[in-house]
Amino acid sequence: MSSSNEIRLQKAIADAGVCSRRKAETLILDGKVKVNGVVVKELGVKVLPQDKITVDNKPIIQENNRVYYLLNKPRGVLSSASDTHDRPTVIDIVHDQHRLYPIGRLDMDTTGALILTNDGAFAQLLTHPKYHVKKSYRVSVKGKLPFSVSEKLRQGVTVDGVSYQGMEVEDVRYIKKADRTAFTLILSEGKNRQIRKVMEHFKLPVVRLHRFAIGPVTLDGVGIGQYRDLKPFEIKKLSLMAKGEL
Repeated sequence: MSSSNEIRLQKAIADAGVCSRRKAETLILDGKVKVNGVVVKELGVKVLPQDKITVDNKPIIQENNRVYYLLNKPRGVLSSASDTHDRPTVIDIVHDQHRLYPIGRLDMDTTGALILTNDGAFAQLLTHPKYHVKKSYRVSVKGKLPFSVSEKLRQGVTVDGVSYQGMEVEDVRYIKKADRTAFTLILSEGKNRQIRKVMEHFKLPVVRLHRFAIGPVTLDGVGIGQYRDLKPFEIKKLSLMAKGEL
């Protein structure tokens, strides 16, 4: 008796983003696919969501078992799955039995939006250098942000031989009493410690950095240290944006 949850093995592989269905059929016939540790070389085999599938000995995550979380990362927490020095990581915050990993990174002193998932294909899509999903930050720097610096940020700058694309600069507010400037930066790329390095270059050290949105996905209603499931339409929009189709 077959289950309504059963699907053909080659479809499960294709749905996981490993390759096309036709390529999956070739991999099966070549003996490179295992189901629950057993090599399968027939195309008619069907699998259930709980079955463990490997391609070239690498496990795949079936569509029904994929999870996507949006975390509001606190300060002092590493954006990694583990740490050899036993420091707190984002995985310690999200209570889930799946093997999760963060998409991209926020440094320890930066707070805000971070997506965690077990979907390798989705993670690769969002971090591929060919594609870019805009990320929005609220930045606070020591001192006053000159208009000339804002223009340079918009045009793009080079710091220590590294070129940074132009950024959108919005909602600039100078707080005279604290001698600080708060503003929004929207980036289309995400190089290591990009905002901190660029602002340091202009002698405007960052005192607070918070990412409040990744593409259309915002932290509205998600407090620091809290997380929620990504909604299906958010996953779809992020995928389309990453491909340049939205």
